[in-house]
Amino acid sequence: MLYVDFTFAQLTVDADIRPRFEYRHGFGNLFPDNAEPGAFVEQRTRLNINYVIDKVQLGISVQDVSVWGDTPQIARSDDNNSFSLFQAWVTYDFNENWSTKLGRQVLSYDDQRILGGLDWAQQGRSHDAALIRYKKESFKSDFGFAFNQQNISSEGNGFFLQSAFTYKSMQFAHLHKDWPKLKASLLFLNTGFQKTKQENGQTVEDGVNYVQTLGTFLTYPIKNTNLRGSFYYQFGENTSDVNISAYQLLVEADYKPNKTLFGLGLEILSGTDQSGSSENNSFFPLYGTNHKFNGYMDYFYVGNHANNVGLNDIYGKVVFKTSETSTLLLKGHYFQANADLLNNEDKYLGTEVDVVYTLKPIKNVILNIGYSHLFASESMSLVKNGRPNENTNNWAWARLMFRPTLFKTKAE
Repeated sequence: MLYVDFTFAQLTVDADIRPRFEYRHGFGNLFPDNAEPGAFVEQRTRLNINYVIDKVQLGISVQDVSVWGDTPQIARSDDNNSFSLFQAWVTYDFNENWSTKLGRQVLSYDDQRILGGLDWAQQGRSHDAALIRYKKESFKSDFGFAFNQQNISSEGNGFFLQSAFTYKSMQFAHLHKDWPKLKASLLFLNTGFQKTKQENGQTVEDGVNYVQTLGTFLTYPIKNTNLRGSFYYQFGENTSDVNISAYQLLVEADYKPNKTLFGLGLEILSGTDQSGSSENNSFFPLYGTNHKFNGYMDYFYVGNHANNVGLNDIYGKVVFKTSETSTLLLKGHYFQANADLLNNEDKYLGTEVDVVYTLKPIKNVILNIGYSHLFASESMSLVKNGRPNENTNNWAWARLMFRPTLFKTKAE
């Protein structure tokens, strides 16, 4: 018989089930000629377990992310690799100021521009890392460390996992301070990427090159207005031994005089001229939740647009409260290349319009319905592998999120 004493412990079990339908006709890239649009339903099914006792907290999260129909109905086994361990971590509080967190975990800070949970993607993003944490009153800091290997090896430390921006090692420091109004963060991130070479017909390790990202994120409220800004500078060497010198700048403001919110913003991400340069001037936001920036159609920095001409994004939004349980978001983006295009072509890339309706009919249930349309210029073809810009590029989606607490105890 299994007996668990919850007198001095707390156990919480919750679920996250979110099927999402998508119609893609130019999502992420210009729609080509003589092609059919894509349509599918993708679903996340996640189970989260959280256990707290005394100075120890344990978190485990498992999930299945799959497309409806990708597994035969009477299959004996599921071989589509849709099941995974999303998080598995433990924290220990040394005292009221110092603690540690070890294991697979989400790293999410500030507006999630550099480090984020990527919750829009059904699979999310997590890191195998160790944290040392300090907090006292209005100041807190996290120091993170990670060292990745593909398998157990008694000889060599080559890391040959070929995936976008997958690091071999990573260290970061995130410092945050709250004043009566101003909130400020400082981030230093050092990521090491494995270099490889061919030797006797085999891929072998050839050292590690490091990229550093240093910057700050600020927020400041003034009456009905919230001001936000960030600046990051990126430097180091990429795996081709090319020097990196790049930057990101964001300024935005939200104004909410009553039930309607108005927002304006500008983000600049430096780029490299298409005619070539002796160094890489293309900023990349690495491990952020990039879907929330630069348009929902994911034309920029969502697994793409690396080492490219950068981006100047001027945007505005309005959020209407349509009822006590629903809102309507209207957002527009004006895109320009930051660096020069070939033959000095016009830097204007296009305009995107995003519309999202959100309804919260009952507790733990959220319904989202969205539509986006991209009006691409001729210059967009120059940064999208020469695809034509004349075709319609739009995207429609609907998502239902059900996130209930299944079980919860409370320590006495």
